[in-house]
Amino acid sequence: MLSAPAPLFDHAWIAARLPHAGAMCLLDGVLDWGPSHVLCSADNHRRPDHPLRQFGRLGAACGVEYAAQAMAVHGALLAPAQGPVRPGMLVSARGVELHVPRLDDIQAPLLVRAERLQAGDGLLMYGFSLRAAGRLLLEGRASVLLGRDAPVSDAAPPDHPTRDQA
Repeated sequence: MLSAPAPLFDHAWIAARLPHAGAMCLLDGVLDWGPSHVLCSADNHRRPDHPLRQFGRLGAACGVEYAAQAMAVHGALLAPAQGPVRPGMLVSARGVELHVPRLDDIQAPLLVRAERLQAGDGLLMYGFSLRAAGRLLLEGRASVLLGRDAPVSDAAPPDHPTRDQA
């Protein structure tokens, strides 16, 4: 049986770089990344105390928040090692297709992929998907409006290993 690869960056690394505190920091690790993509894992979607759970369930639309956090992680990975992370705000989600009604009954860990499709003048567009055990759970596109604290970089900083370097 194949096991999942060890994360390049763990939950503590993610929590130190995102504004999401406590249980709202949904991602467990970064499994792969490059200048235009990030692949993260999460295994908290079945928890009865999940912060996004309502009426005894975690609806599939909550997967957009997992994807938004993966986009923020991607921004943190692209930020200069000693510089500020440029803050961003999700301003739209388009073409979102929910292939399942809920996430809390998915038994496998979630794989959250975000791929940067466009970058320009403080606005980013990402494509995203959530999968579990090879099954597509949801997909779509999102736009992120960036603050003015730091430039957007297309290059991976040398001190952040990618899966190829690890």
